[in-house]
Amino acid sequence: MSDVFDALAHPTRRQIVGLLRKRALSAGEIADRLDIAKPTLSRHLSVMKAADLVDIERRGTSLIYRLNVSVVEETLVLLMNLAGLERKED
Repeated sequence: MSDVFDALAHPTRRQIVGLLRKRALSAGEIADRLDIAKPTLSRHLSVMKAADLVDIERRGTSLIYRLNVSVVEETLVLLMNLAGLERKED
């Protein structure tokens, strides 16, 4: 879980999460939206992949990045529990 918090500590990676929350994108599409150099983006995506925050799908020659929602949900539950906002069971 500390990998997730380390990954989310950088503002650019939080922006990437915001983009991927809406839909899956290729690295080129992410780079265009953030006006970021592709080598820099590649390092950010590597950190996010290591933290399991993104899933990658190959489509031809492109890599498509998708937010790993289960990891995001697990992180949110942990934060809610730490804040004393436990989720109520039905």
